[in-house]
Amino acid sequence: MQPDQLISALASRRLVAIVRGRDPEAALDTVLTLVRSGIDLVEVSLSGTDALRVIAGARAVLGPDAPLGAGTVLTAEDARRAAEAGAAYAVTPAVTEAVAASRALGLPVLAGALTPTEVVAALREGATAVKLFPAGHGGVELLKALRSPFPDVPFVPVGGVDAEAARAHLAAGALAVGVGGPLVGRAADGDPAGLAERIAAFRALAGEAS
Repeated sequence: MQPDQLISALASRRLVAIVRGRDPEAALDTVLTLVRSGIDLVEVSLSGTDALRVIAGARAVLGPDAPLGAGTVLTAEDARRAAEAGAAYAVTPAVTEAVAASRALGLPVLAGALTPTEVVAALREGATAVKLFPAGHGGVELLKALRSPFPDVPFVPVGGVDAEAARAHLAAGALAVGVGGPLVGRAADGDPAGLAERIAAFRALAGEAS
């Protein structure tokens, strides 16, 4: 995936589903369920159990063109292993060595930042877009404040983003939002109760914002 392709995917989907679980088989099933239900821009967090195996399994099923990414990429080694597993893009929680390492591997990066200084550092390291994290720390007012000095930066709020916050961030100019627990629930731990209903609700929300 090229950087412009990631930007296009974020702009058209408006939603990144974040999968992090303790049960690798359930996590893989969750990824596939999300994609088959119309939420196909998915990030598998490396902090989940056997996350690389989940990414590799999803890639094998979904094919080479699926916009499947790796999240919680912290180090250059994380970036290398994620790329080998089949990740098409990388997501970091902060500006770490993983940003430049991912770019060197050809992966576009959604790099975590919270302050103006961190936004500048993320862009300097080659970030394709800025993951505003944790978005719940400052709410939509933080996004509005950062967009004043950085009107052309594509922001993707993540962390503490439920349906109400997602709607507010998208209305305030976020390119997309990243959503984990409020969408996935405990499905990646083996309890898919309510997943279909949450998928339908977030698909509708993304559709409203498009």
